[in-house]
Amino acid sequence: MMPASRGFDSVQVFDSSPQVLADILRDEVNLAVWQRQLPPQLQDFASLVVGLHPLLADERVIDVDEHEAPVLAGLLRGAEDVYGYEAFVADVTWLIAAYTCLLGARRIGVRLRVLEAAMCPRFHVDHVPLRMLTTYTGAGSEWVEEGSVNRTRLHAEIPPVDKIKRLCTGDVCLLKGEKFQGNEGHGIIHRSPDVPVGRRRLLLSLDWLA
Repeated sequence: MMPASRGFDSVQVFDSSPQVLADILRDEVNLAVWQRQLPPQLQDFASLVVGLHPLLADERVIDVDEHEAPVLAGLLRGAEDVYGYEAFVADVTWLIAAYTCLLGARRIGVRLRVLEAAMCPRFHVDHVPLRMLTTYTGAGSEWVEEGSVNRTRLHAEIPPVDKIKRLCTGDVCLLKGEKFQGNEGHGIIHRSPDVPVGRRRLLLSLDWLA
């Protein structure tokens, strides 16, 4: 498929209000970031969860309705007794509801993972319409502006260090992929951060399936 013909460069938007997430629907925006500070209870929960063994994970596909709260029975099984669990479930529920409402989604893929290595260490674009990511503890995802790396050589070319930007812990971001209508050839270029030895991340990922 040929890249979409557009008379402007892709841009990225940031704000301390969740309202900024709606800007992802603008044609020229391929990354929208809600720069939030996690409440202490969520910070404590995430710090405790990444120390559990074995590493916890939860992957599920849920049917959603923008007029009803999502049902997340047994979310991240094994963490139910950790301090802050109820606040964590409430936060994930709110994010899924906001994502659902923004897109009018009917089905969403939910992934929660404790990671001790980079999941996608090379710069790449997602071949999905629109993905939501937030890191509850650990380093945030890395991304580059348009022109920092040759899109045709993503697997062979590394952008200069000073061109690599990183999201903060707690940030909620929407990443527009190659399958978002009209965004072909303009998906945000990003990668997972390195995870230092002995450190871990707790990552939530949402995918729009229908």
